[in-house]
Amino acid sequence: MKFEYKRLINYYETDKMGVVHHSNYIRFLEEARCKWLEEIGIPMESLESIGYTIPVLEVNCQYKFPVTSGDTIIIKPIITEYNGVRLKVDYDVTDSKTGKKVINAWTKHCFTNKELKPINMKKCNSEINKKFEEITDN
Repeated sequence: MKFEYKRLINYYETDKMGVVHHSNYIRFLEEARCKWLEEIGIPMESLESIGYTIPVLEVNCQYKFPVTSGDTIIIKPIITEYNGVRLKVDYDVTDSKTGKKVINAWTKHCFTNKELKPINMKKCNSEINKKFEEITDN
């Protein structure tokens, strides 16, 4: 399933130089990932209600092209690695007007239970595991 998250940049998200402050990109990725999970039928609230979380283990973000207030970016998350315990999400982030790549970014995650102990989704929940396997781009 191809998914696009369109995000309008607000004035308050910019810095003194007039461009989006670098810390906001991490929030944008989180918004896109959560919306994407919702679209495929695995909303974060549902995961948490049955005792699972997907914490971020690592983030990598390389800034390529600045955007500013009023611009819209398009974020396309793609799961590039999944083994039931961990997953890696790459993000295609572009400026909607120019098509220029805004950032190169990826995040790494693991699955945990309520006690924040790592779990294997292949063993814990076959339905959720199947959904992740279906959307993994290997």
